[in-house]
Amino acid sequence: MSPSRRNFLQQAGVAAAGFAFTPFLPIDLHSIHSGKKKLTATLSLGQFSFASELYGGKMSTLDFPKRAKELGIHALEYVSGFFNNKHTDSTYLKELKNICEGEGATNHLIMVDGENLASLDAAARKKAVESHHPWIDAAKYLGCTTIRVNLGDTSKALSGEPEEGSAEETAKAALDGYSSLLEYGEKAGINVIVENHFGYSTDPDWLVGIMSQIKSDRKGFLPDFGNFCAQRSKPEGAGIQALLSTTCIKEHDKYEGVAKMMPYAKGISAKSHKFDAAGNDVETDYLRMFQIIQSSGWTGGYIGIEYEGGLYRDMGGDTSYLSNSDGILAMKKLIEKTMEELG
Repeated sequence: MSPSRRNFLQQAGVAAAGFAFTPFLPIDLHSIHSGKKKLTATLSLGQFSFASELYGGKMSTLDFPKRAKELGIHALEYVSGFFNNKHTDSTYLKELKNICEGEGATNHLIMVDGENLASLDAAARKKAVESHHPWIDAAKYLGCTTIRVNLGDTSKALSGEPEEGSAEETAKAALDGYSSLLEYGEKAGINVIVENHFGYSTDPDWLVGIMSQIKSDRKGFLPDFGNFCAQRSKPEGAGIQALLSTTCIKEHDKYEGVAKMMPYAKGISAKSHKFDAAGNDVETDYLRMFQIIQSSGWTGGYIGIEYEGGLYRDMGGDTSYLSNSDGILAMKKLIEKTMEELG
């Protein structure tokens, strides 16, 4: 599969730029105590962990629940691009829902990478908001609690193109677009949360500045360990290998970033690419990160696993990365170990 750079970014939800588990029980997977507050967390699996197989046609969204179950994970986080525009197809959604019920899967979240909710053009921004409505409808039908959105133009990700306006102008537009979408989410009973992803949204202060102005029980953040890169090098070419070869030029501190986002967090997106011989993430200190989560007083929810090393292995040609399934299991083991160390 050789999609164009733009199509790759749009379908992938530009997640590639951030460049199981004990059986599901009706009780919490782990408990962490922080003073008088108890943090509980259930592990979920991000569909992008299978990105290389999904792009390569070796699996589809309909296969996702079974693949997750095989790794011991029953809580699912979908990626909008992998629906192949079938999110408004009632027959398709019914089939997916039936598969999930058969596998005993819990549909938790859809990561929506759509039109720009922070466009400076009012008409385009309104259209973007409306284009997200069917995703909220799909999430509700599937039994999800949440959709994740971006505040920015994901088509510019990894391209080296600048944002269309200043940080202040974009923040004002993002506040308007996000607030409008939240109104629809409130009516549907679906959370609409924001992930630090690309551009201005990699700046936790920029994100908090917007979130602090909104009054809605459905708002929130999905802090991602690996998405604080504010600027990447321009890809030398249009293929996936070129995209995967880009490097981060400017990055916000991930630990400070997660700490600032935690007061509004409605979930956590743990991200890994590669591990050392001891099974530790070579880019992120998981113990330090989980201590931040614990000390924030977060009352618990889902911690999503998003392994991206398989994309580098299968589509970037670097066999030093683990396969998708092995990487997911390595993340599971690391998270469990970290929780045990916290006690």
